[in-house]
Amino acid sequence: MKCKISRAAAKVLSLELDKPENEGKLLRVYVTHSHGDHAHYGLGIDEPGEKDVVVETDSGISVILEKDNDFLDGVRVDYFYSPEEGFAVTNPNKGNHGDH
Repeated sequence: MKCKISRAAAKVLSLELDKPENEGKLLRVYVTHSHGDHAHYGLGIDEPGEKDVVVETDSGISVILEKDNDFLDGVRVDYFYSPEEGFAVTNPNKGNHGDH
């Protein structure tokens, strides 16, 4: 499985992951719901379980993904400052390039 984190997202995520209360935890990307041929995603700070795989990204952030969930393979995490500040999680491999 693969995951890509943009430079801007990695900067914001690193600040959160470096907090004392998150010591030993990793970023989790998960499917909040899916319908048809695409999914919607969420982010959290968590510890991996037996149904998970930990993926190393080129940004240096390890990501927890649910094994065998095709909607998560190839997911991308971005962070935008405008028009509205926040994260955007998409999966270009599944034709998901943002909200619809």
